[in-house]
Amino acid sequence: MGEKFLTHYQVLGLARTATERDVKIAYRKAAKIAHPDRGGDPAVFRQITEAYETLVDPAKRHAYDKSYASGRPAAAPAAGSAHAQAREGYRGSYGSPGRAGFAQGPGFSTRRTSGPRPTAGDPAIYLPAYESLAPGETPLMPRPAAAQPVHGAPRKRGLFGASSRLAREARTAQLVMQQVLPGIPAARLINGLTAPHGAGYVDHVLVSGYRMAVIGSMLVPNGAFRWDGSTLVHGSKVVAPPQLIPATRAFQELFPECNVTAWVCVHSNTGNLFEPVIDYARGTAPDGSSTVNVANAARFTREVKHFLAAGPSPNAVDLSILDRLLGGMY
Repeated sequence: MGEKFLTHYQVLGLARTATERDVKIAYRKAAKIAHPDRGGDPAVFRQITEAYETLVDPAKRHAYDKSYASGRPAAAPAAGSAHAQAREGYRGSYGSPGRAGFAQGPGFSTRRTSGPRPTAGDPAIYLPAYESLAPGETPLMPRPAAAQPVHGAPRKRGLFGASSRLAREARTAQLVMQQVLPGIPAARLINGLTAPHGAGYVDHVLVSGYRMAVIGSMLVPNGAFRWDGSTLVHGSKVVAPPQLIPATRAFQELFPECNVTAWVCVHSNTGNLFEPVIDYARGTAPDGSSTVNVANAARFTREVKHFLAAGPSPNAVDLSILDRLLGGMY
């Protein structure tokens, strides 16, 4: 948790919307400071060069964005250099997510800080704060985009069942927008992401603070169901939920600062949020403690809100996390 990971955009101090010309200018400025011939740190210079070689090549940059811009450990720049000062300023404003209500130094500390613990209903704060930027410094992403609660839309894919899948995903997205987002100002819903573990897509990702929900949905017939931890059982029929575990594990590896779990919203064809009725085997209740949590629409919204609100700094919009998620949309 204490080790800072930087994306190529952060290494060069660029927004994801930077042009090729912006990349070249940023590289020249950074290279002048970090070049070993000028007393710079070789590790930092290698990091800057790798960032430039990736972002200046359109094909490499597209592939990098689709990989959710996986960060690398930040190299330790030479003390007193402009690059070091900028890096330390970023760390100071960004901090370490850690555990809400506890002090965070270079490592993990359990010393309780003063002041009330932030709640999910508090106004959203941005990390790093836009107000902390130096004059002329480029933010990780434009503030209007960071303030937008919903990004993207259900994506049409495949030839068969496309209309029913789009309708189901739209119902889930609408449910989140109506029942979850109004109560958690920092929550951000991203729809139609590319799958981080291979081919395909992820329906939705919902993030607030340092908790992330990977969301899928399914439509089932009327009746009572039982969830045994891996399948829904309806009478003598077994209904498998969407396969979200690979994507959830991949997101957890990509975003180690977050607690990532999968959620399946089960819709009935009646439109009643409390249907279908689902009985749960011992230890499989959808409370966020399982890798996959399955619930009808009413319980889904209640449990997801609790899951997000119980996390550290639930009122924080981490710009690094959000920016990388948006980069993985297309």
